[in-house]
This record gives sequence, C-alpha cells and structure tokens, in this order.
Amino acid sequence: MPPPKRSIHVVAGVITDARGRILLNRRTENRDMAGLWEFPGGKRESGESSEQALARELHEELGIEAEIGDWLMDVPQLYPDKHLTLEVRHIRSWKGTPRGREGQAIAWVAPDKLSRYSMPPADLPVVAALRQPDRYLITPAPADEDTDQLQWHERLLQAVAGGQQRVQLRLPDGHPQRRQLIETALRSVRGPMQWLLNRDIELARSLGVGVHLGSEQLATLQQRPLPAGQLVAASCHDLAQLQAAQQLGCDFVVLGPVQSTATHPGATPMGWDSFADLRARVALPIYALGGLGAADIGTARRHGAQGVAAIRGLWPE
Repeated sequence: MPPPKRSIHVVAGVITDARGRILLNRRTENRDMAGLWEFPGGKRESGESSEQALARELHEELGIEAEIGDWLMDVPQLYPDKHLTLEVRHIRSWKGTPRGREGQAIAWVAPDKLSRYSMPPADLPVVAALRQPDRYLITPAPADEDTDQLQWHERLLQAVAGGQQRVQLRLPDGHPQRRQLIETALRSVRGPMQWLLNRDIELARSLGVGVHLGSEQLATLQQRPLPAGQLVAASCHDLAQLQAAQQLGCDFVVLGPVQSTATHPGATPMGWDSFADLRARVALPIYALGGLGAADIGTARRHGAQGVAAIRGLWPE
C-alpha cells in the first residue's frame, strides 16, 4: 500500500488595497510549484488558531501587522504528496508596507486580472469565489399554457431583481415556445447577467450566451464548444466527469446530488464528505447541487464549493 498522504492546514489571506487590488506572493525557487502565484499565508502550527497562524505568516512573509477578518472558504486539495486544506480569510486592515521579506516577488493585481497569473490548484477556486456568484439558479420548465409562461417570466425577473446573476435557462427541446421564452428573457434583463442555455450549444453560440452541458455531452466533445467570452459549464456526478470537464476547459461545474432532491428522487445523495473528496481532485469552481438553497452556501464553502446551484431552492415562490 502507498504511504498515507500527510495532511496540512494552510491559512491564506486576501489583502485588498484602497484601489481594490489584491496582493499575490510568488513561490520562490526553493519550494515546490516554484514560480506560481498564490495568496499569502502558510501552515498552521500545532496549538495555533487560524487567526494566530495567518497573522504570524503575514508578518514573516510581508512584514505587516494584520487584523484578520471574515472567513471566505475552505478548499480541500489533493496533491501527489499531501492532502491540503486551504482556509482563506479576508484581511480587515494592516500596519506596515507589504514587501517580500523571504525573497519572493509580490504583485498587486486587479480582480479581473487574477486569472492571468498561474496559481496552484488550491488557489484557483479562491479566485472564482472572489469574482463569481455564490449561487447558480436553474430555472424550472414552464407549462405550455400562456398564463404559466407569463408567470414563469415574472418569477424569473423577480429572481434577477433579488440578486441572481448567473442563470441556466433550462427549457426542454420540445417546448413550443422555447426560443421565444429564451429571447424574451435575454431582452428583458439589462446589466451584468450571466445566461447559460441547457445543452443547446448551437443556440447558445448564435445568441452569444453560455451553455450548460449535460454529463453525457462530456463524453463526446473533444474541445471547448464556445469561445472564451461565452461561459461553458457542465453537470457532473463522479470523478471521471469532473476530469473531463476540466480537460474540456469548462469555466465551472455543478456536482451532485449532495442531498436528496425532489427533481431526481431516485438518485442516491453523495453527502458532503464525498463532495469534498471529489472537489479535492480537480481545480475547477464547483457548485454543490441537490436539495440545497441559499442557506446552505456557508456549508458548501466549508467543503470547497463555489456556492450552491438549485431550482426550487433559488426560484421565487
């Protein structure tokens, strides 16, 4: 049997300056993954709290006295030689001028430029958590009657007004008003909305929106189906599908069912421990799916998720 991997708890800080830029450290040549950029921090030693460990590491690495702020997320990540848990905290304030006291380069980076910096796998979900929505609404399908379609549209607008920024329009191919409903939704909402169409790559391409791939499509596609400006997501249920989505270049995925759900009553829920184990084996942003709602976002992020995806849990009553 291979030796058990060592477990390491690392605490990292998100330090933001007055211009909204975020501080990154570059790993030095004498460390593994040398040259990659990461959020500053380090290992929590025996007997230390997370706050104590992060304050100590930021003083040693950057020469600052930091006041540790709110928790953001935990990221479980499996490396060849270790199982790492990356705990991420916001830095409320600090005294001193950050500098690379251990010979490392540092950089202040605008949030929309973070993806240009090569990072270790555990840091990539953190970038997504800082920049992308923590909930992903999947719309139910409206009935064929005109009144039901009008009610569906009104509820969609209500969801957007309530803060939903990333929405999958999940309308069956056979619905008689499918394209009309989609185009009406796109015309009705202004602002920085992120729309994805369920499975329909060609329609998504023609409308300039994203696509959400079914798990069965992951086995047939050989390359990313849309350009970088249009989101590509996928539904995943196991490690092989997660790896296929990562290889394809998906921007994010949903993974589940985590808990029992009325939408798929026959599916066996995986539970949070299995979710975290699968999360640790890829570097994608992952939404937890299945019997969840906005109240579960904190639990989801404790297990490395971007947030939650849901139909009933996020759709207005």
